[in-house]
Amino acid sequence: MQIDLHLGMTWVVARAAGFSNEQANIIAHASQYVDDATNEGHIKFNNGAAYQRIATAHKMLDYRNIQSLKNQQVWIPFHFLPGNSGLPAGSNPSGRFVHKLVCKPNSYVARDMVNECIAHQHKPYALHLLGITSHVFIDTWGHKGFAGIQHKVNKVDDIKDHNGQIDKHWTKRITDYFMGMLQDDIPSLGHGQALSNPDLPHQHSSYTNGMGEVVERNNPVDFLEAADELCKVYQIYLNQQPTGLNELLKAQIAKCFTDFNMDAGQQRLALWIEAIANDEFSLGPYQLSYIAKGAGSWKHEALGTTLIDKDEDEYTFTQAFLTSNWKLFHDAAKQHRLNIVDIILPRYGICVA
Repeated sequence: MQIDLHLGMTWVVARAAGFSNEQANIIAHASQYVDDATNEGHIKFNNGAAYQRIATAHKMLDYRNIQSLKNQQVWIPFHFLPGNSGLPAGSNPSGRFVHKLVCKPNSYVARDMVNECIAHQHKPYALHLLGITSHVFIDTWGHKGFAGIQHKVNKVDDIKDHNGQIDKHWTKRITDYFMGMLQDDIPSLGHGQALSNPDLPHQHSSYTNGMGEVVERNNPVDFLEAADELCKVYQIYLNQQPTGLNELLKAQIAKCFTDFNMDAGQQRLALWIEAIANDEFSLGPYQLSYIAKGAGSWKHEALGTTLIDKDEDEYTFTQAFLTSNWKLFHDAAKQHRLNIVDIILPRYGICVA
């Protein structure tokens, strides 16, 4: 999924579940920031203090960056949560190990992830962790059928639209994106070969995967289910009955999927923001905004830097850094990765590095 759903829809669902405007803002901001926190390494301060941050994405989630394809501790815990073929811990799917790694919507692994998140409600970074969990949770619908490793299971052929017609533009788009590479040479990680098709809320299509299976994708239906299940997660988090979204809100979100049908996520986000400001979801008007990097971003507020692609050697330390959203996000990201890689996945016989 893209920024319109990780930010706009997530805010709407969080508010519908009972979070305040500002709580929902932190959750939604953290959810989207998973795709934008592309730097890692030590931050040094002028008083001798230091902080270790981690990357939760690669620049532009760039499938052309071959080195980035090797980083399972980014792709698997933050973007392509293994589904263990929908089986509980201790059960193994038939076939090869890769079948354990393929994303499955609302899997036992995903539910374990939610439970670990709820167990950290008392932490200062609790809402930031919930935002990260939200991102990964709804992506189990967007990324279903794909795995966070380079493998033929991710290969895509014969993309067709909902009428069963070959997508004539797909071959050109994929060739242009990968700079003329032959399809057999295109990295088969995640949904790279399908480009943005699995992320578009209005997309209804089919394709043949690398195992020779025909896969039907009805994103409007799948993503509405994801929103409803995310609402239940939030309701459980708030110790409420998990009833999900009411029918009016479901209909309004579904209408957004249909009406906001441009391929550019930022354009769709602008319409979500406008709809929120106009109180079209009946949650009260709110001016949602998001700055990934530069002036006004979480990093800028925490460190005072507006540099986008590289960091200064040394920053001025302030006490406010310790409670800044940027630090709390990275605290949460480290906790999330630990939860997934070291605690949850080994229960399913999955070891990643």
